[in-house]
Amino acid sequence: MTMWNAVLEWLPGSIRTVLSRLPADWTSRAEEIRVRDGRPLEIVAAGDYTFVEPDGSPTLRIEAAFRPTRDDCLKLLDRITNHSVYTMEEQLRRGYITVQGGHRIGLAGRAALERGAIRTLQHIGGFNLRIAREVKGCASALLPRLWDAESRRLHHTLIVSPPQRGKTTLLRDAARLVSTGGWSGRTAIDRRDRARKVGIVDERSEIAAAVDGKPTFDVGPRTDVLDACPKAEGMMLMIRALSPEVLVVDELGRLEDAEAVMEALHAGIAVIATAHGRDADEVRGRPSLAALFEARVFTRIVTLAASGPTGTVLDVRDADGRRLPPSRPAAAPPATLERKGATGC
Repeated sequence: MTMWNAVLEWLPGSIRTVLSRLPADWTSRAEEIRVRDGRPLEIVAAGDYTFVEPDGSPTLRIEAAFRPTRDDCLKLLDRITNHSVYTMEEQLRRGYITVQGGHRIGLAGRAALERGAIRTLQHIGGFNLRIAREVKGCASALLPRLWDAESRRLHHTLIVSPPQRGKTTLLRDAARLVSTGGWSGRTAIDRRDRARKVGIVDERSEIAAAVDGKPTFDVGPRTDVLDACPKAEGMMLMIRALSPEVLVVDELGRLEDAEAVMEALHAGIAVIATAHGRDADEVRGRPSLAALFEARVFTRIVTLAASGPTGTVLDVRDADGRRLPPSRPAAAPPATLERKGATGC
C-alpha cells in the first residue's frame, strides 16, 4: 500500500472517493489534506495548493470544489479517535491527534476553557492531516558537518526551520544514521566506531510513528523510543534509565525542555533537537530557549531553507554564529583503528 493510500484509509468514504481520483502529480507531493466543514477540500504540496472537484480534478475555482459535510467531519473525528472522543481528551486539549503512520491531524473548533486554560476542543469542524514521509538518506550530507573528528563526538545540534520544511523528516533520518554509524565511513570498523546508542523522545509520535511501542519508521538498530511522552520528562527518564549516547527530540519550546537539555549536556550526552523559527536569531529571542544560546549549548545550528525542496539546508553555523563550509568526505581510517569508548559521544 502506498503512503497516499494508507492516509486515505483514515478518511470517511465520501472524501476518500474524491481524493482517490486526484492526479498522481499531486498525490506524490501532497503534504497536507485540509478538511473544513462546508468549505472546499484542499491539498497543500511544497508551498503550492489546490482545491479538489468532486471528480478529483485539481481546481482553483472555489465554487467548483467538493465541500465536506458536517456528517463527513463527524465520521472523520470518530475514525481518528477510535470511536471514543473522551479517551482522547489530552490530545484534543493540545489540538492534534497523531494516528498510525506518524500522521498528525491538527484540529480546529470551539475551545472549552477551565480556569482560563483549554480543557478540550468541541464542535470540531476543521482538520489538517499532515502526511508523514520517510526519506532515507536525506541527512547523509548533513551528518559529517555535525561530527567533530578530533574528539570523535557529535556536536550538540539545533535544527531551525519554519513549519513544513522537513525538520522532522531530517531529524528522523539523522537518528537512523547515527544509530547505524554508516553516515561517513567507508569500512565496517569505521561504521562501528561511529555508531551510537540513540534515545528518541517522541512526544507527538511523529519521529518513529510507534504502534504498541514498536517504531513503524526505520530509526536505526541501536535506537530506543519513548513514545507519547512530554519532552522534558522523557529526556530525564532516558538519562536515568536507558543510557543514551545521543538524545533526539523534536520542537523544543518550553522552559522545562531547555532545562532537560542542560541536564543531558552535563551527563555527557549529545543532543540533536529542532525548533520552529526562520533562523537562529528568531529562536534565540524566545524566552524559554534563550538560556541555551547564552550558555552556548548548541555548537552546531542548522537552518533549513524557507523555500525550495523540502529539507534543504540553508547553512550550518557554530555557537558564535560563524557559517561553516560544507565538509569534505572523511578519509577511510586505518584498518587497525579501534573503537573508542562509549562516552565518546
